[in-house]
Amino acid sequence: MSELKSLNKRTAPKSVMPERIIQFGEGNFLRAFVDWIIYNMNQKTNFNSSVVVVQPIERGMVDWVNGQDGLYHVNLQGKENGQPVNTLTRIDVISRCLNPYTQNQAFLALAEQPEMRFIISNTTEAGIAFDDSCKFTDAPASSYPGKLVQLLFHRYKTFNGDATKGMIIMPCELIFLNGHHLKDCINKYIELWKGDMGADYEGFKAWFTNYCYVCATLVDRIVPGFPRDTIKEIQEKIGYKDNLVVKAESFHLWVIEKAENMTVEQLKEEFPADKAGLHVLITDNEKPYHERKVTLLNGPHTVLSPVSYLSGVDIVRDACEHEVLGKYIHKVQFDELMQTLDLPMEELQKFASDVLERFENPFVDHQVTSIMLNSFPKFETRDLPGVKIYLERKGELPQGLVFGLAAIITYYKGGKRADGAPIVPNDDQKIMDKLTELWATGDTQKVAEGVLAFDYVWKEDLNKTVPGLTELVKKDLDLIQEKGMLEAVKTIL
Repeated sequence: MSELKSLNKRTAPKSVMPERIIQFGEGNFLRAFVDWIIYNMNQKTNFNSSVVVVQPIERGMVDWVNGQDGLYHVNLQGKENGQPVNTLTRIDVISRCLNPYTQNQAFLALAEQPEMRFIISNTTEAGIAFDDSCKFTDAPASSYPGKLVQLLFHRYKTFNGDATKGMIIMPCELIFLNGHHLKDCINKYIELWKGDMGADYEGFKAWFTNYCYVCATLVDRIVPGFPRDTIKEIQEKIGYKDNLVVKAESFHLWVIEKAENMTVEQLKEEFPADKAGLHVLITDNEKPYHERKVTLLNGPHTVLSPVSYLSGVDIVRDACEHEVLGKYIHKVQFDELMQTLDLPMEELQKFASDVLERFENPFVDHQVTSIMLNSFPKFETRDLPGVKIYLERKGELPQGLVFGLAAIITYYKGGKRADGAPIVPNDDQKIMDKLTELWATGDTQKVAEGVLAFDYVWKEDLNKTVPGLTELVKKDLDLIQEKGMLEAVKTIL
């Protein structure tokens, strides 16, 4: 086989488009999600925009990305409409990368480009934070919101507070209401640095408040990253030595809540992702979509894991395709959790079906044990709200969810499963010690009552606040002890 070509703009075609987006972050997620979305918008609409990437921390990948002139491939794998999907697309939207720690003048000069309009980020959950040790004169400020204020202030000064030169800011960090947190941090820096801004303080503050638009967003795509196991075949297929290939699932969803000082129509007009046929929802309220994701994607994961593992099934896809476990997952998803949400039923059914296809991804062996980490706190945030709402709406407890809780409690007993595989729970030490102590009594009534009364996890005594829960958990624990997990599941289907 002939030697592979290096991937750069001399060896591969690359579009040249106006730089209209500043992106803080060069990692796998943004390249496989946001930049892939922008590529599709450029292909299918008149969006015509390229991205300048800013490395948010001192050490990163800018040299790698610049070494390939911003070109790389996204390998999407998954299942859609029952069929396997496995595609490779060359993404060409990144014009260049900057490191503000070594190129601070070039970083600030981005603010001087009149066509700049969007700022997008993924600086990890820890990135959206206010650090009062940052100084206005730092080159650059160490925190992401600090760098942002320096950039925005420079833009305000360059264009004399021109109302048309504000920015649309869309953080992708995995924090509920990320835009609200980011805006709060920006305002804190404006106050902290008002002495440095002098006579410009009032004007800048008003310009930011009125003409910059900070949106909260929800992102959803699993991105495993660099495909080490299949990179040789991928490079042979594309004919290039691409060191930045990024693997992601085919499903994608981006919910963008418009900023307070704009309309949904205004944002759709400027960011026409819907016209490109993408799953990008621009809305005035992100909360129901956040609840939908936590409830219908994370909720089933949390209970299917112990039920599957203790039934001898290790992979999420195999559990979904199993004749008994598949029915259990369907019951929890469609008959129970879905009934606790407030979006239109048709929309929920479509999302729930998409979730099951994601669970059945033929290219990903998702180990159920990897989901089992910190199961009690996960059940508290993802499933307990559904248990309570279901009880309130239907007048009875959701059997599948409660059974899932009993399965978690059983998993935390430890030991070995029927085939000799070890059962190794992993959680906060305080929770582990409590479960060890309760199981040592050998009394399932005490185990059920003790777990449900453990306010370290629940912040309440569930024996008292959820009628009938103690009895049902005890009954399920007894069933599992007596029949084994798989036979016990059958009794609730």
